[in-house]
Amino acid sequence: MSLNDEQIERYSRHIILKDIGVEGQEKILAGKVLILGTGGLGAPVALYLAAAGVGTLGLADPDHVELSNLQRQVIHFAPDVGKPKVVSASEKIQAINPDIQVITYQTRVFADTIAGIIKDYDFIIDGTDNFAAKFLINDACVLGAKPFSHGGILRFDGQTMTYQPGHACYRCLFGGPPPKGAVPSCSQAGILGAVAGMLGTIQAAEALRFLIGKGELLTDRLLIFNALDMKFREVTVRKNPRCPVCGKNPSIKTLVDEEPPVCDLKHQKRS
Repeated sequence: MSLNDEQIERYSRHIILKDIGVEGQEKILAGKVLILGTGGLGAPVALYLAAAGVGTLGLADPDHVELSNLQRQVIHFAPDVGKPKVVSASEKIQAINPDIQVITYQTRVFADTIAGIIKDYDFIIDGTDNFAAKFLINDACVLGAKPFSHGGILRFDGQTMTYQPGHACYRCLFGGPPPKGAVPSCSQAGILGAVAGMLGTIQAAEALRFLIGKGELLTDRLLIFNALDMKFREVTVRKNPRCPVCGKNPSIKTLVDEEPPVCDLKHQKRS
């Protein structure tokens, strides 16, 4: 793939970076990223990946835009209320960058469909808001050898890690979903809108760095932040040899739908 004059101008601020250059931008344009969830996290991810020139963006979300979404889901505008989220997001992506091919899936991912959806993508973004989806995405990516970025937000808190084949996965850290009702949903506990933007932007940066093959991804590391105090910390995550999906003797060999839904983010006590 060679860049035309318009693309050279559009992506000039990437091209002048020594760690990207023309070659790196060509890798971005050839990249395929799937965003599961076009809400608080998926919105900033989609905007930044579209602006960066990721050649193919997949969007999966079953929901329609609601008025309460607009406080943080910045890809959706007031006139979009009632519109399918994947349609609303696709329209903004095309308006930002006509270079992008957008593939939409107006559906919730299930155990019998997710493998077929993720198989053609280079990198997966978990922008979902419930444990059932998060563990399913993890298991599908582990079994399918697909790298992905996990993200979770609640109140003023955010957390993210990146899985790559052979490294620690989401189950290595959390094992399985918590008891039903143990963690409040975002609609119950609330979420500072900017927290979604902060974490989604980090996830977008992970996807871009993966595509260009530069930098140190959040592999085997959980990044946690609290926006109320604006404090960040990092937890080392080790691959668990007894992990039920990626351990030495895995018990999870086929995908199963967990019981939905509660909003994700294990409560983190601030030190």
